[in-house]
Amino acid sequence: MNSLFKPAFLYTLLCWLISLTVFAAASSCSQEQKAQIKESLPNLSGKAGGAQPKLDSVYIVKYMSAEPKFKDQIDWAKKFYRERGFRLGWFRDHELVPQAKTMLGVLDKAADEGLDPKDYKTKDFNKLFTDLEAVKSDSTKRNALEKEIDVALSGTYFNWASDFYRGIVDPRKVKSVAWDVKRNKIKLHKALMTILKERESTYPYYEFEPLHPEYDQLKKALANYRDIQRNGGWPTIPATTKLKPGQASPAIALLRQRLLGEKAAPNSAPPVASNSSETPVQTVANKSTTAPANTAPAAKYEGDLVAAVKAFQTQNGLKPDGVVAGETLRLLNVPVANRIDQIIINMERWRWVPKKFEPNYLLVNIPDYKLHVIENNKEAFNMKVIVGKTLNATPVFSDKMESVVLAPYWNVPFSIIDKEMRPRLAANAQAVLDRLDMEVVKGWGAKATPVDPNSIDWANVTQATWKYTLRRRPGPKNDLGDVKFIFPNSQDIYLHDTPHDELFSQAKRGFSHGCVRVEEPLKLAEYLLRDKPGWDLARIEETIAGQQEQYVSLPKQIPVYLVYFTTWVDENGNVNFRDDIYGHDKSLAREYFN
Repeated sequence: MNSLFKPAFLYTLLCWLISLTVFAAASSCSQEQKAQIKESLPNLSGKAGGAQPKLDSVYIVKYMSAEPKFKDQIDWAKKFYRERGFRLGWFRDHELVPQAKTMLGVLDKAADEGLDPKDYKTKDFNKLFTDLEAVKSDSTKRNALEKEIDVALSGTYFNWASDFYRGIVDPRKVKSVAWDVKRNKIKLHKALMTILKERESTYPYYEFEPLHPEYDQLKKALANYRDIQRNGGWPTIPATTKLKPGQASPAIALLRQRLLGEKAAPNSAPPVASNSSETPVQTVANKSTTAPANTAPAAKYEGDLVAAVKAFQTQNGLKPDGVVAGETLRLLNVPVANRIDQIIINMERWRWVPKKFEPNYLLVNIPDYKLHVIENNKEAFNMKVIVGKTLNATPVFSDKMESVVLAPYWNVPFSIIDKEMRPRLAANAQAVLDRLDMEVVKGWGAKATPVDPNSIDWANVTQATWKYTLRRRPGPKNDLGDVKFIFPNSQDIYLHDTPHDELFSQAKRGFSHGCVRVEEPLKLAEYLLRDKPGWDLARIEETIAGQQEQYVSLPKQIPVYLVYFTTWVDENGNVNFRDDIYGHDKSLAREYFN
């Protein structure tokens, strides 16, 4: 045969011609076109030869539809592959990229996130990788396996990332979890492209890391509490214990074990907050969880142990009086397994919040009864708040504050008229309203006109037939106090002052009908209007004294988040817990763990 027609010569000639074509076109090609031309060239490196196989939407949909656990991720996969021209994502020149093995290692440690690794072991990748190695010399079989592995890796990533970055439970679909905060809009296909180093991002997707440091702190706390559980948990303090500083009790040995650890010396220094998520007051013995039989005289309750109890009380939202009884005793005896579950479901809530907060915002953590004012991503100050009673739960949602109302009227909700005031109003409406400094008006604002309260059939009025506004005039009796903070929402919830300042001394402050009462309303008003010309504290106080309602719009709307976190790690590294005052933890736990 003539050497010109030998396959080897033809192959060399083809490579030479293609190379010339590539060189001639290089100056006018885009980077993407150059990459496509390069990909089409024969592989001369000695590795597996031939062009990298490509996918199409039909293959992706068919493959992922056949696997029940991948079905929910089809749209993400289609977006991911469409943006890359349906090129494989996890292979370069027929070799797996390092991120594939990294991801599989992350999945093995999913339990550290409160997730179940089994949920992400849909495919046996060890077998698939072994099979791929065995067919490398057969380009047809190799290409088929590369396509399968690539889509399987993408489906696996989207399964994990959906849970890790967006949450196992979708609060928009499960009403019982009560969470209407602004949505986390993370785009998982973009996150995967970041991991594969195909795009830049300010978020740590490329490291498979969480988006919020608060989540990461809870993750460390979870590891510590699981260590406690593996070492036998903590002891139970007898239910009959009632202990004040200076008293002696046989329960002190158990209390020392519970709060200071088995090796704590009787006269050691008071515990000091550490930078870890586990503090001395939460540390327990690493071995026995039972008290020694009555072999030693009862010790006194004093010194470091009293300090440890007070620290425990503070970290659990109680008054730090050092008395071991009642609520303190109940919380000391909460099983470690319960605390682990509580940490996990609060980690879940951090997956729901926006991937990044605005630089300035207000955040009310309902179970902690506290408002946090954030400026330039740091806390400027905080204050106590009063939230709704259990039957009038403050809703969990977010919105934007638009205005401050000075010397506000209080518009009485019809529910209060119906359930609390109806009989008295039906008997003698005018006398009741005079005593309460209230009035009935028709219309709104400056156009509101007074209505004779005795002309209303109070006994039979309904929500549908109620056409008026019953309101309390500005002044010392007003339920809203001197200031109201408006962020318009369908639930008619807002922040406001209160004439009952004595309630802020209570540790548990669920007293309202749903709105949030703030401890320092003038401080908050002054802060929010600080950039509003002419509205300093003196002007604010003067307006309030005039007892004429006035709306003052904010120079710039500020986001407000009303959230529900029952555990977190504070700035000193202490793990804090709060009671599930509305039962939202229980509702979420049912969805999450089942």
